[in-house]
Amino acid sequence: MLESRTAELAAAAELLSAVADPVRLQLIGLLSAGPSCVCDLQVDVPIPGNLLSYHLKVLREAGLIVGTRRGRWIDYSLTEGALERLHAALPDPASMARRLVVVR
Repeated sequence: MLESRTAELAAAAELLSAVADPVRLQLIGLLSAGPSCVCDLQVDVPIPGNLLSYHLKVLREAGLIVGTRRGRWIDYSLTEGALERLHAALPDPASMARRLVVVR
């Protein structure tokens, strides 16, 4: 039981660390509105192309986004349930409150 909880927490931390960067969080926000071409993302997130590619790679490897090639461009979109998985990775205040013990 403890090992499964530890693995669950490690997976949640890994997922949250993927969005724990302002650029990646901005990309998730942009893609939550719908799929976007990398050329449009580069306009909305004005950073060098190689840096944008790196941030997109981190999000892809975390399983939060997927890219689809269209000619020489790549369209990115959130994976099915990406926002729900991010939400589930956050601590649940109700369950945390039950675990807290007040010491006086």
